[in-house]
Formats: sequence, C-alpha cells, structure tokens
Amino acid sequence: MNLQNKEADFISACIKNEEWAQKMLYEEYYPKLYPVSIRYTKDSQEALDVLHDGFLKIFKNIGKYKEGTNLEAWLKRIVINTAIDHYRKKSRTRTSDIEDAHDVCTLEADAVSQMNANAILGAISELPDQYRTIFNLFIIEGFSHQEISDKLGINESTSRSNLAKARKRLKKILHEKQIVTNA
Repeated sequence: MNLQNKEADFISACIKNEEWAQKMLYEEYYPKLYPVSIRYTKDSQEALDVLHDGFLKIFKNIGKYKEGTNLEAWLKRIVINTAIDHYRKKSRTRTSDIEDAHDVCTLEADAVSQMNANAILGAISELPDQYRTIFNLFIIEGFSHQEISDKLGINESTSRSNLAKARKRLKKILHEKQIVTNA
C-alpha cells in the first residue's frame, strides 16, 4: 500500500495503533526525517534519540493530522519541534545578548560555493547546541528571529546574537578544516 494512495485509510489505521501501518509510516519517513534531526544534534546517537521521540509524538498525535495537508511537512514539523524541546531540556545556560557580539562577521557567499553538503553538516554539528539550534531554525528552516525567540523562550536580540556568533564559529571551523580558504 502506497502512503500517498488511500491516505485516509492509512491514517485511520495509524490512529487505531495498527502495527503494520505504524511500521510502514516509520520505514517510509525515517530516511526523510533523520537528516532533519541530525541538523539539530551533535551526533548520530543524539539524532536518533530526537527522531525516535519525534515518532512517538507522531504516533500519539496522528489523530490531529488533517487530511489533505502535506503529511511529510506535518511529520517534519513534529521532528523540528521535538528537536527544539530536546534543546530546551539540555540548555540550562543562556548566552549573552547582542551587546556582547561586537566583532561578529558572517559567512561570505563565495565560501558556501566551496563546500559540499557533508562538510557543511559536519561543521554545523560542531557548533554549540544553542548556536546550532538557532542557525538551523533561521538559515535552514526559515524561522524569523521573533519566531525563534518565542519557540526557545529567549530575547529576539539573543537569537540575532547567537546566529551571528554561529556564523563566525562556523566560518572558523570551516577555515580550520581548510574547507574555506579565505578568512
């Protein structure tokens, strides 16, 4: 049974906790959602924890899925929110506001063209949790600083500061790995 066909029947089976349907959903979307979770975590084990927690939330809340909406986007949103929750649980310290970010610079456009996806993901995974989370939410997911502020319970200026610091740190990591040749 293809998940795209007979979506209502499939979702109904998931709501009824039918194992075959849950297994099919997991197997179909695991390869698509794992890259989302790895962007928010330090390593593959932590990414698996986030992803598995995400699937638990998916199965618990599948009854809230509205037929006709994009299932993959709905699942992705749950995994992103799970990663944010994971970050909040781990995060006990807050970084400083924008006033402390005096000499922060950004990645130059030509630097990105010198990299491959694995190099970028590897470098992003080396960022501290708070920088990596904000970098992913802003750069990759397209959230505004206000939305990030609301989701993470931080000041909007802290979000901006952490993004700037993440970019600076990312540039340093890439430079040290000689992925980016011009500093």
